Amino acid sequence: MAFDSNFRPVLRFMVVSDVHYRDEHSVERERMELAIKTAYRLSEAEEYSKLDALYVVGDFATSGSRPQMLAFKDTLDRNLKSGTEVTLSLASHEFHGEGEEAALEKFREIYSQEPDTHKVINGYHFISVTCTNGCHFDDKKREWVAAELKKAAADNPRKPIFFFQHPHIMGTVYGSANWGEDELTDILMNYPQIIDFSGHSHAPINDPRSIHQRHFTCLGTGTLSYFELDEFDKYCSTIPPQKEKAAQMLIVEADADMRVRVYPYDLITGNFFPMTWKIDRAWDVKSYLYTDARYKTTVAPYFEDDAKIVISDITEDGFRVTFDQAKTEDVYVDDYNVIVKTADGTTVRNTTLWSEYYFYEMPATLSVEFKELNKNETYFVEVYAGSFWKTVSEKPLTSEKIEL
Repeated sequence: MAFDSNFRPVLRFMVVSDVHYRDEHSVERERMELAIKTAYRLSEAEEYSKLDALYVVGDFATSGSRPQMLAFKDTLDRNLKSGTEVTLSLASHEFHGEGEEAALEKFREIYSQEPDTHKVINGYHFISVTCTNGCHFDDKKREWVAAELKKAAADNPRKPIFFFQHPHIMGTVYGSANWGEDELTDILMNYPQIIDFSGHSHAPINDPRSIHQRHFTCLGTGTLSYFELDEFDKYCSTIPPQKEKAAQMLIVEADADMRVRVYPYDLITGNFFPMTWKIDRAWDVKSYLYTDARYKTTVAPYFEDDAKIVISDITEDGFRVTFDQAKTEDVYVDDYNVIVKTADGTTVRNTTLWSEYYFYEMPATLSVEFKELNKNETYFVEVYAGSFWKTVSEKPLTSEKIEL
């Protein structure tokens, strides 16, 4: 995939968050530099060749130390070109070192910008707000947000307002259950034309739940550091294997008719993910495509007839299960439920694992090991595939009997 060839933008910007620069050189610095260079390369190949803005939605530094802030500033100075507006907000990680007040002082000194900003870029309003007290928004922040939104909406009540804050809005995008806040919700929901960008969770941006529409539009912004997911039922808890293979960004376009396109991009492989989020009438909640109605689907993953399940590494008290990934009419399968039963059908193990959809290059097979089973027992395994919308494959993959 690439940019929508039928879309004629008058505005283009990129969004990243949770970059996590450290005092010493690390791969995050290379990824941030690559993100900027990639956004220019992709933009300059288009008829509308501009990259109008870069928004960084908090946690660009791991502890907010001076070396980290200077290093991030150096990356921006060396790679940004004239005509690209850059805006940063701060969050909990920038405050970890010497506290919030010291972090804000360093930020103003080094970046020569305020932590809360309201800009108009190519006729579109951009509002970015920094957290306080970790990842919260006190009365002063709420008053500022309400005032700036009122100004933006007065300009054109149907035109999208691009809004940026570090924590997700609770109950919206994937990641917001564990990493969301609700202190701005009552203000934002009065402006359905808002397109909100947030990070904090490190959740993958190619998850179809990373866009959510109810009262307004919300988008997760991913990470350039490491993945974390918002489910605790997986065998590895919320931190997936190979978590460090995470470098994702959003590129956003808007046209003269106030339509918006959002393109999730994978920097690890240099590919657009196979989806484009489309927001044609941001102000019209009845036009929303990415609502909780998606959970009403009957579409479920399925295993092809020739899908295989292999049992290996059999010991006196365990074995390994390897199986082919299922198929789906959706973009990806979300996860798998792997059940170990005895010969009489009693469940003795029940685990789940992700499909690893968050990697652009998904593996063709997945594997999980079971230990501490009973010796001299006979077992068999069933594998069910699950969608993001809580539907489950009708027929499982089933193994032959396994004798320990």
